[in-house]
Amino acid sequence: MTSATEYHLGLLKAKLARYRAELLEPSSKGAKAGEGFDVQKSGDARVVMIGFPSVGKSTLLNKMTSTVSEAANYEFTTLTAIPGVMQYEGAKVQLLDLPGIVEGASQGKGRGRQVVAVAKTADLIVMMLDATKSLDQRRLLETELEAVGIRINKQRPDVVFKRKTAGGITINVTVKLTKIDEKTIRTVLQGYKIHNCDLMVRQDINVDEFIDILLGNRKYTPCMYVYNKIDSISLEEVDRLANQENSVVISCEMGLNLDYLKEMIWEYLALGGQLHQQLNEYAS
Repeated sequence: MTSATEYHLGLLKAKLARYRAELLEPSSKGAKAGEGFDVQKSGDARVVMIGFPSVGKSTLLNKMTSTVSEAANYEFTTLTAIPGVMQYEGAKVQLLDLPGIVEGASQGKGRGRQVVAVAKTADLIVMMLDATKSLDQRRLLETELEAVGIRINKQRPDVVFKRKTAGGITINVTVKLTKIDEKTIRTVLQGYKIHNCDLMVRQDINVDEFIDILLGNRKYTPCMYVYNKIDSISLEEVDRLANQENSVVISCEMGLNLDYLKEMIWEYLALGGQLHQQLNEYAS
């Protein structure tokens, strides 16, 4: 890709990101009383379960907690956010069963905006997937989360951005940039009408990551891919899915591998050492 192409692509991406951000801003005029899933955060951490309809989220909530969430073999059983509490190693982890989302959720289809907005409050996202269906379901869910500014299994880029009232733009780069150049950086800043700022780039970022830094509202959240209904697929397929990165295979119906899932949630939340320290301090 030529530098001229990168320049124009950077400008285009900046405009698209601004447009999407405006679309996702909640409208106070159009909101109706009672809309949304305003569930108070409780416990030591919050785990949000997202997935397409009828994938087994409600059944999993029932199995992992003492909460009763309606489960059935037809779509859209859950119509609001249902919280439950999973107790593990002295910790209380809030599990949220969200309504099944559909393709286009980030644009508002199927109450999708409310669902993904709650996902932004999660300490961990459990992406529930049907092991009997194609891998497209995972890609579509990842796309919906990406569209609302949730960056799963990624770290925030090592970039320091600070606005100022005067003095122009100061850019300091401590690494070799191979995916973006200073001209593109200045173009994107211009697109956001930023004319005075200090920028320290300590990582080889691309245009998308730079835009994320400027917007400042991105959420970097760990995500676990949980494949349900493994009792309906071959052992070879179970093995293949289980060996994928950040993946756990289960059967809610048969109660298979749920203890291991609890253990992995504990590890992903990095609660072990942190909570044991808190409990010891409380005991003393």
